Amino acid sequence: MHNAAFASLGLDWRYLAFPVAPAHLEQAIRGALQMRFVGINLTVPHKILACPMMDALDESARKWGAVNTVRIEARMPGESWQPVAQLGECVESELEFRTQGFNTDANALAQALREDLDWKPEGSKVLLLGVGGAGRVAALRLASEGISSISLVNRTHSKAEALASEISFRFPQVRAQAGYPSDAPDLVLNASSAGLNQDDPLPFDESRLDFRRVARVFDMIYRPRETRLLAAARAAGCRTANGLGMLLHQGAKSLEIWSGKTAPISVMRRALHEAIYTESPIP
Repeated sequence: MHNAAFASLGLDWRYLAFPVAPAHLEQAIRGALQMRFVGINLTVPHKILACPMMDALDESARKWGAVNTVRIEARMPGESWQPVAQLGECVESELEFRTQGFNTDANALAQALREDLDWKPEGSKVLLLGVGGAGRVAALRLASEGISSISLVNRTHSKAEALASEISFRFPQVRAQAGYPSDAPDLVLNASSAGLNQDDPLPFDESRLDFRRVARVFDMIYRPRETRLLAAARAAGCRTANGLGMLLHQGAKSLEIWSGKTAPISVMRRALHEAIYTESPIP
């Protein structure tokens, strides 16, 4: 989707994937800085690890505690920092360079829930499955939206308890607990990796959750298009959506952060569908 957007905007850029082990993350970021990349996207498991590696953090990264977008910036000594993409012709030897970390995942999730599920957060009860990097950001973002309660289910229960305590401290108006709720949630959100493989078990205890009492189910996984979780939810009559909309909107915002240009959403959406769901591209 990014390369399609670059072509649409007339940018002579290229978006490439680099596998990087967590132990080498800081070296990779510094290497990108030295090679004068415009920016970087980070995915699992790097988003939380990257925070202390940044030279500066945008408010979005500070607020949600994770970095998925890095912008390379430069300045003349004593002047303000600017994205390298907006510098034009400068003598590089006179410039200082740095990395700034952003988070575009949190707002992308909120936008996808509104667009794909017509979800209104005010007063909603949420059940979140998985509290890793993506789950933590999701929980904090939804708590900031005015939900009434959030229940956190995780394989390691102590991590769910720690996040529930953080939410209670930062958003005291939200009832946060580790474990399954006693009443039916309005929204079930899967932020775990369960479902990436076709033979993965369902990411919840079927004896503790009845989909017939749930209105909406969102799975951050977008490939396969319909996970076992979404298939079970659809069969029970729930409104469902996968994570493709979230992927689209976080990527579009990253592009805008790097380039200062408005992202061509329709171009990016088409490229994304054709790349991931080649059997049925959108019209």
